[in-house]
This record gives sequence, structure tokens and C-alpha cells, in this order.
Amino acid sequence: MIPTNLEALTPLLLAVILLAVFFDYVNGFHDTANAIATSVATRALRPAYAIAMATAFNFIGAFAGTAVAKTIGSGLVDDQTTTLTIVAAALIGAIAWNLITWWLGLPSSSSHALIGGLLGATIVGAGWRALKVGDLQSGIIGKVIVPLVTSPILGFAIALILMVGLYWLFRGAERKPLARIFRRLQVFSAGYMAFAHGSNDAQKTMGIITLGLFSAGVISDNTVPPWVILIAASAISLGTAIGGWRIMKTMGQKVTALEPVQGFAAETTGASIILGAAHLGMPVSTTHVISSAIMGVGTSRGARHVRWGVARDILTAWVLTIPAAGLIGAAAWWILTALGIT
Repeated sequence: MIPTNLEALTPLLLAVILLAVFFDYVNGFHDTANAIATSVATRALRPAYAIAMATAFNFIGAFAGTAVAKTIGSGLVDDQTTTLTIVAAALIGAIAWNLITWWLGLPSSSSHALIGGLLGATIVGAGWRALKVGDLQSGIIGKVIVPLVTSPILGFAIALILMVGLYWLFRGAERKPLARIFRRLQVFSAGYMAFAHGSNDAQKTMGIITLGLFSAGVISDNTVPPWVILIAASAISLGTAIGGWRIMKTMGQKVTALEPVQGFAAETTGASIILGAAHLGMPVSTTHVISSAIMGVGTSRGARHVRWGVARDILTAWVLTIPAAGLIGAAAWWILTALGIT
């Protein structure tokens, strides 16, 4: 239930919650392309229908669990030393970087923008010792670095293998009837991808709001309150309904030419990896996974069918996201502190 302790609901806490909701909203329209770009590009779905379906399945997926939320809320930084100013600065860093990359049409990671903002703000606000470095199974290494490296590799490899298998299975089939079949199947794979996106990405907002509530003393542990789940699900769905057309063009048309069978393979691969990561509490980038899967299905027809220049631009955004959002988050903490907002 919504907290009734009015003394704990300070202006700064309310500002943090509003920033988190706005981040979730931006995440929704920034990452809409992840779920529906391939379906729109192959004309399996009209844009309006695709966005409506993505909105619904993002909302449903947000209720799939809280393992990722717990990672964001307590698995990366010491929640005992985290302040509301740190959380606010982290959100400012993430939102700023998301808006910059959205304007440039670069499919960067909202997940890593939030993580980068949180790490940057924590370093300047609480010191390096507040970071939970961890090992291969926990902390920043296990929950961020390992999936950062492995999830795009798996996306590329599994999509490539699946695509080769589909080519072999349907060898000799006529192109147009095959396209009709997979255009219908893409409706299901797009819904699957939207559900997976909601299951992983909405939880990041749940986690950061929960961290803020814990820091303010509103809750006694890092269990995600039900009202936080509902707010996060609603905000990301509303953002999805608005749509992110700039990034959709990059994902659906500029990386490689897609046909329905390839769109189906990319979406199915991406959604499966993202759901698996959500179950393990790993806040992976849906953008990284689906981008690499699209590259994988494109490569199945030969390396020349992938526009590697565009892929290079996407990779640059991947590399820059955590440090860039971290720097903005750190700068935001200094500014907020200088203004006396603590």
C-alpha cells in the first residue's frame, strides 16, 4: 500500500519518485523499438497496432517478478550509505543520457544509463567503498559486467544459429508463402519481446524507487511495495504508447534488411535471453540483446548484409553509456549538493 507516514514523504523523496516515474516513461518510448521495430519493418504489424500491443505486454510483463528490482535496489551499491540526493542524481544522469541518445537516434541502453548514473552518483556521494564490486555471480561484476559482455554475444550467436536452422528446415520453400507464415508468427514473437522488455526494464524503476524509499526510512527493507510495481508498470506502458520512432528506424531498417522469418528469429532470441536474465536478477540491456540478434540474423545471409557502420555507431553508444551517464550523475550530485538539496 502507499505509505501513510507523511513526515517521511519529504519534498526530496517526492521529487525522487517523480524522477523515477519520468525515467520509466522515457525508458518506454526510448525502448519501444526493441519490441516492435522488426515487426513494423517487415510489415507484420501496422505501427499503431504494434505500439498498442507493445504497450499492453510491457504492462503485463512488469508483474513477472522483482529479482532485477532487488539487484538495482540493494545489489550494486551499499544501501546503508545511499542518500536521496544520490538517487536523485542517478536518475538525472540516466534521464539526460536517454534523451541525448534518443534525439540522436542511437539505440543505447536505458538499463546501463540508470546503472551508470547510480554508480557515478554513489562514487562522489558515498565513496568507492560503497560500490558492491562482487564476483562472477554477484555485485557489479556478476550482475552488470558479465551480462554486459555475454548477453550481446549470446544474442548474436543464438540468432545466427536459429536463422541457419530455419533456412535449413524450410529449404526449398517458396519465398512468398513462407513470408506469410512468419509474418503471422511475428505477431506472437513481438508480443513475447514486449513482455520480456516489461519484465526486465520496468523492474529497474521499481528498484530505484525502492532504494529511495529505504534511504528515506519509509520502508524497513528492500522488498518492492505493490504500489511501486503498479506505478512502474503504468509509466513504462505510457511511454511505450507514445513510441520512439527515431530509434525504431535505426533498429528496423538501418542495421540490415529484414524479412519476416528474420524478424521472428531476432525477436524470439532476444526475448528468451531477456527473460532468462530477469529470472537471474540481471538488469541486461534489451537494446543490446535485440540489436545483436538483428546483426546475427543479418549475418546468416553473409557479413555483407549487415551495415557494419551503423553497428559501429550502436557499439559506440554501448561503450559510452555507463561512463557518460555516470559523469552526468556525478555532476548532478555536485550541483544538488551545492544547492543544499540533501
